[in-house]
Amino acid sequence: MTTNKELNPMNVMKPLNLNPKISDENKSLTTFEMGKLWATYMGNSMSIQILSYFLQHCDDEDIRMLLENAVALSKDFTQRIEGYFKKENFPIPLGFTKNDVNLGAPRLYADEFYVHYLKYAAKAGLSLYAVAVPLVLREDIREFFIYCNQCTTVLLGQTNNILMGKKFIAVPPIIPTPDGIDKIDKQSYLSGFTGDVRPLQALEIIHLWDNIENNVTSLALLLGFHQMVQDKKIKALFKRGLDMTNKAVKQYQEKLHIEHLQSPSYLDHLVTTSTYSPFSDKIMLFHKVDMFAMKIRSFGNSLAVTARRDINLLYARTLMNIGLFVDDGMNIIIDKGWLESPPEAYDRT
Repeated sequence: MTTNKELNPMNVMKPLNLNPKISDENKSLTTFEMGKLWATYMGNSMSIQILSYFLQHCDDEDIRMLLENAVALSKDFTQRIEGYFKKENFPIPLGFTKNDVNLGAPRLYADEFYVHYLKYAAKAGLSLYAVAVPLVLREDIREFFIYCNQCTTVLLGQTNNILMGKKFIAVPPIIPTPDGIDKIDKQSYLSGFTGDVRPLQALEIIHLWDNIENNVTSLALLLGFHQMVQDKKIKALFKRGLDMTNKAVKQYQEKLHIEHLQSPSYLDHLVTTSTYSPFSDKIMLFHKVDMFAMKIRSFGNSLAVTARRDINLLYARTLMNIGLFVDDGMNIIIDKGWLESPPEAYDRT
């Protein structure tokens, strides 16, 4: 069946109706809305405290404006969620408060690090909001996550502009434009250990680069946390995180360097030697467990588009190590009594 009616492209910049009419049967929050709103609230309440401290030690005016935009977004998201929760008599999570940050603590990171951190955090936020959009059924909540997605995309664009404009980031690798359409006719295309090992293809390069970029930022953040944390168990966990992340970065860099492709550089030099902690042990541990858990989704995306078995094996090993790290971190959080439970199903026992 055909139609002559033209389809106009969607105007994604059209103002969003955040208060649409909701039918009586769809007023209550379902499992999908509860879970995604809860996770978004927790993550952004943490971001408010971390970024507020960064703002206390920022000299670059462009980076300061970027941080202010990020704080404003996180506050906006949490306030909107509080509004939804209050209407539904849903308990507002404790999340993280001013008690989890000491704004008077000395500088821990250089201004440049803040920009890398914002890209790292914004990518994690986008992965949460993008997954929520097709799952959430209530129109007003779905529009909220579309709004979060759009705002975070704009912030990420501003972040990339500063990274490139101030030359804080290496130019991505250049590969030749194909002469034509090539068909894969050999099983060796999937190999990567011995024999006829083909060059990396574009999607594999992208994800190696992305994983290195995420991990060098995570490494620098963790380096600062490790030198400040007070609890011995958490300190030992952070040391383990440093070692496994550093090893992974070197392995991914080697895959690019062996083919004479550049890779993102380490950011450890952007961490000061301060040992006076601006953050509570609770927020530091939650942050690293949360961000390591986010890496699982990132590596899953990488596995989906990577054909060479040697790289897939590296990702699989990293996933196993991350899973063990997250599990041990969660055990400490539970032992400390710091873990808030997401909404749960009925206990029918």
